[in-house]
Amino acid sequence: MLEIWGGPECTLNRVGGEFSDQIVRSGHEIRLDDLQRFASLGLTALRYPVLWERVAPWSLECPDWSWSDERLDRMSALGIRPIAGLLHHGSGPAYTSLLDPDFPELLARYARMVAERYPWVTDYTPVNEPLTTARFSALYGLWYPHRRSKRDFVRALLNQIRGVALAMQAIREVNPAARLIQTEDGGRCYGTWVTRRQVAFENHRRWLTFDLLSGRVTSGHPLWKFLIAGGATRAELESLGDAPTPPDVVGLNYYMTSDRMLDHRLDRYPASLHGGNGRIRYADAEAVRMRADGINGHRSLLLEAWRRYRLPVALTEVHLACTREEQLRWLHEAWQGARDAAADGANVVAITPWALLGSYDWDTLVTKRQDHYEPGAYDVRAPAPRPTALVPMIRKLARGERPGHPALAKPGWWRRPERLIYDQISRRDGVTNDARPVLILGATGTLGRALVRIAGERGLAVARPSRAEADITNPDAIRAVIDRVNPWAVINATGYVRVDDAEQDSEACYGINTVGAANVAAACRQRGVRLISYSSDLVFGGDRDQPYTEKDSPRPLNVYGASKAEGERRVLDLMPEALVVRTSAFFGPWDTSNFVVQTLDAIRQGRRWRAAADVVVSPTYVPDLANAALDLLFDGESGIWHLSNEGPISWFEFARSAAAACGEPGDLIEPASAAALGWPAPRPSYSALSSVRGRVMRSTADALSAFAATSFARQ
Repeated sequence: MLEIWGGPECTLNRVGGEFSDQIVRSGHEIRLDDLQRFASLGLTALRYPVLWERVAPWSLECPDWSWSDERLDRMSALGIRPIAGLLHHGSGPAYTSLLDPDFPELLARYARMVAERYPWVTDYTPVNEPLTTARFSALYGLWYPHRRSKRDFVRALLNQIRGVALAMQAIREVNPAARLIQTEDGGRCYGTWVTRRQVAFENHRRWLTFDLLSGRVTSGHPLWKFLIAGGATRAELESLGDAPTPPDVVGLNYYMTSDRMLDHRLDRYPASLHGGNGRIRYADAEAVRMRADGINGHRSLLLEAWRRYRLPVALTEVHLACTREEQLRWLHEAWQGARDAAADGANVVAITPWALLGSYDWDTLVTKRQDHYEPGAYDVRAPAPRPTALVPMIRKLARGERPGHPALAKPGWWRRPERLIYDQISRRDGVTNDARPVLILGATGTLGRALVRIAGERGLAVARPSRAEADITNPDAIRAVIDRVNPWAVINATGYVRVDDAEQDSEACYGINTVGAANVAAACRQRGVRLISYSSDLVFGGDRDQPYTEKDSPRPLNVYGASKAEGERRVLDLMPEALVVRTSAFFGPWDTSNFVVQTLDAIRQGRRWRAAADVVVSPTYVPDLANAALDLLFDGESGIWHLSNEGPISWFEFARSAAAACGEPGDLIEPASAAALGWPAPRPSYSALSSVRGRVMRSTADALSAFAATSFARQ
């Protein structure tokens, strides 16, 4: 049976004089119980850091094994086989570098120390992705030592390869049964006819890690002359060939950005994609965005590697930075690709759900500290790592079961026509329409329209009946709609939202926000359908000066807030597994009735705009809200969650911030008191929200920046 490995993102790279350690940033450094979480997934092996920079940061003479001792002992007790990683995109401690002539021998000394400390460990990855690390560090200048030359690239690559060979020699002198699990990015290059020579070069270069270790780089190799011209000596290349260190497993790390395409027609692409090789200029971007046939895919990649080396192959990193259902689809596609490659004769031994605890700042190739987080199997933005929808899928795969989820009936975005953002390539619609849908009630409102739009962008089948078809005040109508549509989930985005009118129209307000919400919950419970129901920050009374959390009790001041609070109670009494989302102060790019749009309209028309300076809220960017709620739905979350963008702010400050973000002057915006604005319904002076369950939405400032980039904000 196909093994399921795993691994936490453990990059420890250096930019300038600063080391960035993903193990620290994810909190894994201080959470020993993460290993129990990993064991619960049913993994047979874990790619795990015993990193040189962490154990011996100052000298090989004074290592500190305490952290590794505790973790590896626990893994042994849990029955997880470690695949020990010694360098992960690193350049070694500060006393060496990828260009240091002594680097290979120093790495080998450290490897022997690890083997002697843990003689029972059999699997090793001395250096993760040597080729990729050499490119980023010595060809592109992104990581230390920040070089940009062919000679430095060749030296950095060969130092790492020789380091791997010497490390495995040292390890096997201690443990002859030790195995080399060598990883490398598996991306393939495509291109136009004009770029064919560069494409051919890059497709030879992609295999250099495995070719060098396997002794295949002889004088007849396509890149022999390139390596010699880059400063490699004939003697060192021949020594690798004379005493090869072939991997026991060829590990392929494959990402959506791995496959590239080169196109000489620069006018078709933005300048940010323009590049060249000194002879010709070309655009270089992800093949998934440029190429009609899309990406190479897991099956093809595994078969290529198997046929080239006839060695066991594995997918050693499977991760996608995207929405939850797309993460499910990517892992499912990797699993299916591995099974298909095995059926075609390849010796595929494992796939590896990666970044089990998520990762930080890979959107900038970890060159900037921006704290941009991508969740993995667990989301560490909660008090304890929170399982996402990937956890039950990984457990099924580990048991040899076929994963199932309604979202898997649709292809991932990389298989849908919208992936092609450059219109010179014809688009083919490959989206199926036979998936069980998400039923969105109230699809014509601000939130409902956003949910329909976001769900469509995420490749989810959607049913959106009219209000007449799905009158939530009529229990029979709701049951009939659910029976007809057969959804796997219902999102109740209906609501009586006129806060001031509710004071005189309480019957209608309670009829929709309370009775109607309960009707939907009862129908979903009876039919075993997942439910999201929405509530409001106005369930609180403003009796504090710090954000309200899910632990705080409602104390509404107005009819609208009371209707929402009672609606929450009834929904959860009827259906404890429902997800109830409290949110606040909508703004977004797709309707004209929200506060930010109204503020900008007033400024652009030269009108003064008054905003309450004594009422503090948590603004909520509607696209962020829709995405976050859908992710929590996929994760199987239940109970009350607070979802708003982070950062309490008064309406006046919010108006000024929105104007500034959109490049408009703020001098027409005036502070006012809530009393002076004459709102009929009383409002809490403070209703900002925060969450003790997990931070899953960005800051208000970042959300305003996203809004400012939309077409409306630029008008």
